[in-house]
Parts: sequence; structure tokens; C-alpha cells
Amino acid sequence: MVRIPLSPGELARGARLGTALRQARGGRTMTDVAGAAGISVETLRKIETGRIPTPAFFTVAALCGALNVSLDSLADSTCTPVRPRTEADAS
Repeated sequence: MVRIPLSPGELARGARLGTALRQARGGRTMTDVAGAAGISVETLRKIETGRIPTPAFFTVAALCGALNVSLDSLADSTCTPVRPRTEADAS
């Protein structure tokens, strides 16, 4: 199976996700958070450093639960707002 390369935007979003999770982790250790989320420390490290820019939804949900962060607030902190299209864009 051939994996399609991620776009620069997807890679940037993964980096923002990692930063947001690292900030939410605060002073807790990676071992503590990974254990509470049921994932390996290496997986958490890869997500936080952007090496896994598109983690599975259930992994992100588990991390949100372990960090006591809502999925909505995490999404708000990682997604860039989409500018509405105007007629000028169509021409």
C-alpha cells in the first residue's frame, strides 16, 4: 500500500497539535500522560514532536481524556480559521 505524502498544511497542523498537547501536559511527565491515555511513551513523543501529524481519532480522544481537555478546545487550538470565499476568489 502506497501512502500519499502529507501536504505542508497537514504537517503544520500536526505540529500545532503536538504543541497544544505538550502545553496541556504542563508539568506532568510523558510517562504519566501516556499511561493514563493507554498509549506508549514513544507514540506520545512522536505526536508531540509532529512525527505523527495525523494520529488516530481514538488516540487523540484518549489523550484529551488523560489531560482533561475537551476535543473542541483542542481542535480550536490546532485548526487555522478558514477564510470564507468571496466572489473575487472565483475570478
